[in-house]
Amino acid sequence: MLKASVNGKQYTIEPNGGNPFEGLLDGIIYQLDATGNAETGMSVLYNNQSYTVVLLNADRETKTYTLLINGNKYEVSLKDKFDELLAGMGLTGTTSAKLNNIKAPMPGLVLNVLVNEGDTIKAGDAILVLEAMKMENIIKASGEGTIKKINVNKGQAVEKGQVLIEVA
Repeated sequence: MLKASVNGKQYTIEPNGGNPFEGLLDGIIYQLDATGNAETGMSVLYNNQSYTVVLLNADRETKTYTLLINGNKYEVSLKDKFDELLAGMGLTGTTSAKLNNIKAPMPGLVLNVLVNEGDTIKAGDAILVLEAMKMENIIKASGEGTIKKINVNKGQAVEKGQVLIEVA
């Protein structure tokens, strides 16, 4: 199941067996027929109406897209069950002017540290990979700053709330 925000309006999408062209949209069956390429323009048939869809911008890391549909621009963001779980744990990609220290959102094992002391980071940059509950979680910067001190090493177990990286 996916949660979609289209120009601020919320929708629930349940693709049929992973096929994005058919399933349920807010509980109503949908079926799309599409030809072409998203970057150069696709022809999409929905409810016997034809739409021209062009992908203007795609940020696959944050799952946000800008689409041009029949000349109208739409901002689309998608969240799956894992995004919802991370948001519930306070691991959202919200930005702030200044990033504070990066703490472990849950107990886990540090699989990789993706930054070095002295690196300048900005919102959305991948900082660290933490394994928790048999899932790899990429910890991303929620703001900007400079890496002051890295307090953990690859392979180290950490506790919830432990300061992993100090940011100046």
